[in-house]
Amino acid sequence: MSLPLFPLNTTLFPGCRLDLQLFEARYLDMLGRCLKQGTGFGVVTILDGRETGAAPDRLGTYGCEALIRDWQQQSNGLLGIRVEGGRRFRLLSQEEQADHLVVGEVEWLPEAAPQPVRDADGDLLALLVALAQHPMVAGLDMGGEVADRQALGCQLAYLLPFEPRLKLAWLGLDDQGQRLADIERHLVDLQGDFQA
Repeated sequence: MSLPLFPLNTTLFPGCRLDLQLFEARYLDMLGRCLKQGTGFGVVTILDGRETGAAPDRLGTYGCEALIRDWQQQSNGLLGIRVEGGRRFRLLSQEEQADHLVVGEVEWLPEAAPQPVRDADGDLLALLVALAQHPMVAGLDMGGEVADRQALGCQLAYLLPFEPRLKLAWLGLDDQGQRLADIERHLVDLQGDFQA
């Protein structure tokens, strides 16, 4: 399937929210087409290159569908939109159009059946609840209660300051339990970095 792409220095996860400001013609045109067709676009992580100007040199293998939830004119005159992560995909190929919009050929990744949050996930759930108190997270109306282990893992992977390559690997994981176990293991390293 062909999908317009929005390369960013962040990794979007299913169910997570992201606020964007659009000013480049290629993205304003893309947004207009998406709104008219009732479709989303793909957010992919930049591994090498910049967010503005020419298309990035290298993008991550995995991405997430961005569903447009709200839009408004900002006080600075730019168009602001809020998107929510939808389906995950694998980026098979990409092509830069004449207007510098990157369009990708994508394959949707399967989603496992939702698994309820377990007692063993208590520490991770408590961390997510604590993160919900941060003004940035509260502004996105994220954190706090989650419906299942998928939502817990995706929100933690999205909100915590892990390396982009790590986040990409977690986005590509089908196993919800494995994602949570990996996050828990890397949290120990992250805490050590903060204490050093």
